[in-house]
Amino acid sequence: MNNSIKPFIVFIAMLALWHGLVAVFDMPSYILPAPWEVAKSMVENAGLLWEHSLVTLSEMLLGLLLGVLLGIALALILVYFAVLRPWLLPPLLITQAIPVFALAPILMLWFGYGLTSKVVMTILVIFFPVATCCYDGLRHTHQGWLDMAQTMGGNRFAILRTIRWPAALPALASGLRVAVVVAPIGAVVGEWVGSSAGLGYLMLQANARLWVDQMFAALAVLAFCSVTLYYTTDKLLRRLIPWKPET
Repeated sequence: MNNSIKPFIVFIAMLALWHGLVAVFDMPSYILPAPWEVAKSMVENAGLLWEHSLVTLSEMLLGLLLGVLLGIALALILVYFAVLRPWLLPPLLITQAIPVFALAPILMLWFGYGLTSKVVMTILVIFFPVATCCYDGLRHTHQGWLDMAQTMGGNRFAILRTIRWPAALPALASGLRVAVVVAPIGAVVGEWVGSSAGLGYLMLQANARLWVDQMFAALAVLAFCSVTLYYTTDKLLRRLIPWKPET
């Protein structure tokens, strides 16, 4: 069976299970609306969902871009400036020890209710997996390759470009895949705490008015955006690292 068809089969199976739960247990629509009710809400509120999804996507993509760049930069600093390692690792761990939900009100206070606070929230969520995976990949480069490059007169930048970086790409790819999956968490949590737009904001407003079908429609759009972003990133990473085939 073609692998590209399998996700659609899983999707159809999930819809069938969802419809079965609603039918068997006679779920009222304000508890669990049927799939067709959610689909109807998506059609009726297509413009509204599109408008708010663009806001959430911009928060996710900006947070991903900045979080990846900062994570890679920190990984390089940890590898090449060992004297700074004891000073930088504790703050890196602290950013993950404190739940992002607890930081959300503080970030709203500091950066306001606009785009900036949600982007910062997304950066905090994805920064750790990118930094740690890239750091592990860089420092676990085969020592024999590094010794050979130094023997042949390679400078630090040349060794990074031709040996360390390609060797670290598979580990960094794992961190990027995790980052893409968790990026919506930062954006949506920020919208829940305080915002005037975005899918998280739309879900809160629909929940307050008991428009459960619209809430599920916003959730479905968010899931679609996340899954699409993951598969797009995964496909790009496979092309970027052709020497690391799937096993």
